[in-house]
Amino acid sequence: MFYSLALSIMLSGFWLVNSGHYNPLMLFFMLVSVLFVVFLCHRMDVIDGESQPLNLTFTIPTYWLWLAKEVVLANIAVARNVWQGPESISPMLVYVKAGQKTDLGMVIYANSITLTPGTITIDQQGKQLTVHALTREMAADMLKGEMDRRVSRVEG
Repeated sequence: MFYSLALSIMLSGFWLVNSGHYNPLMLFFMLVSVLFVVFLCHRMDVIDGESQPLNLTFTIPTYWLWLAKEVVLANIAVARNVWQGPESISPMLVYVKAGQKTDLGMVIYANSITLTPGTITIDQQGKQLTVHALTREMAADMLKGEMDRRVSRVEG
């Protein structure tokens, strides 16, 4: 019941933020849509702590902001390397130790690496990720572990 209520609140907030319309008819449509989706999720038995990780509710938005900043900076770095030519690119594989405790944390970390231009997660063995980096600087940034620490903080 708790996860159903949390899903309802999240879906309602998502609807309100994206619609921008607050007249009675639109609010009625929101209510009907949210109740229908929660009903379907309940019938399919997909509402649980794994599909609705409430522990991320307050920590993930600040991480998203930090990740967005990192994506922009990495885009600039990749564009600069492309403009400088082949001599500025030094692709390499690095093995990064992941400090996450849960599968969800590992997924967030691996996907964050892949979302950042110039790096991509290509394998995972236990707590170790194999990452392809476009340059030595990007590889060094990965090995510093800032993203790993931030994802671990999000994870709780």
